[in-house]
Order: sequence, then structure tokens, then C-alpha cells
Amino acid sequence: MPDHNLISASILSADFGHLADEVLAAQEAGAGWIHIDVMDGHFVPNLSMGPVIIKAVRSVTQLPIDVHLMIEKPELSLPAYAQAGGDHLIVHIEACPQIHRTLQQIKNLGCKAGVALNPGTPVEFLSEILPLADIVLVMSVNPGYAGQKFIETTPAKLSRLRAACEKQDCHPIIEVDGGINAQTLPPSYEAGACAFVAASAIFKHPQGTRAGVKALLDSLPEEIWS
Repeated sequence: MPDHNLISASILSADFGHLADEVLAAQEAGAGWIHIDVMDGHFVPNLSMGPVIIKAVRSVTQLPIDVHLMIEKPELSLPAYAQAGGDHLIVHIEACPQIHRTLQQIKNLGCKAGVALNPGTPVEFLSEILPLADIVLVMSVNPGYAGQKFIETTPAKLSRLRAACEKQDCHPIIEVDGGINAQTLPPSYEAGACAFVAASAIFKHPQGTRAGVKALLDSLPEEIWS
């Protein structure tokens, strides 16, 4: 699996009664990262996983753990997520008035620093901190719940982000999250994304987790593997 053009398997839709098996199935099928959504019920209208789940996932896989912090004041709890085993800590620019400091804090913890954009937040909001970001996560649904429909204007936003990165000669991994499946992944790839978060398309696939990952990988152009 290359460093880019990879699947980040979001355990938000996994069977938590068999979480270790689900993670290993995604890994064995070719997922490049395991994605963990942390929600506080305030920044987004849902509650979900915390450091205990990250630590449990870390114990069963060596894949990078991609931690998406959909929480208020993430800077207060970043050390806990790093210590639990998170490799990438992604914060929302909407939740971080001191975003430059927060990204630097993540780097100081030894993690890749990511910044996320809600659907209604323009790419231009990142202009001052793009060179500091290792990952830029573009939400293609309103965050909070798995299984939502992909917002059709997302590829245009990804294209604007790619152009902004090229203009500043910086090269963060462009990640897209929400409604990703075998139909929405290809236009996202063409627009500039190279990491694809999927939950329902993997863990709710009718033929099982391995088939879900395979279907996403098969939707990528064959030439990228050569």
C-alpha cells in the first residue's frame, strides 16, 4: 500500500462486539489507516469514542491510527489521545481559534498534525496555516453520524484545496470523509484527495468488511499501483 491513495477505515460503523476482528479484517483487506471519530456531543450532535478505544485499537494493529477530534477545545486533551496511540491528530479549524498553536502542539507530541474543514467552511480559511498541516481533512457530510449522503459540491472544494496547496508549494495529505463509497471515491480522487475515510461502505458492506475495503480499492485507477 503506498503512503498516499489509501483507505482510512472508520470504525464508527464497526461491530464493537468484535472490534478487534473488524480492525484486523480491514487491515488484511488493504486498509492503510484506521480512523477513529471522537465526538463530544457539543461540537457535533453525537457522542463517541475516546482514548480507551484508541488504546484498544492500538493493541491489535500497527497501522497508523487516524484520530478525528470533533470536539470543543481539543488542545486540552491532545496529550491523552497521543499517549493512547493516535498517530494523526486532526482538529477542526472551527473549534480552534488558536489553530497555529494547536497544530504545533500536535507536532510537539510526535504526531502528524491535521486540520479539518466542515462543509460550510471555505478552503480560504486555511491559507495562513496550510504549510504547517500534515493532513487536511475535508468533510463531505456534516459531521456527527455515519451513513450520510456525500455532498456533491465536495470535489470542487477538493480542487480548490489542491490549487491552494500548489500555490503555496506545500504538500499535505488531502483526506476526504463522509459518504465515501465506490461511486464517490473516484471523483474525489480526481479532484485531489489521496486518503479516503469510509465507515458504512466498509463495515456495513453486504459481503463483509474485507469486501468493503476491496470495493473501495478497486474503484481507484489501476495505474496508481504500478
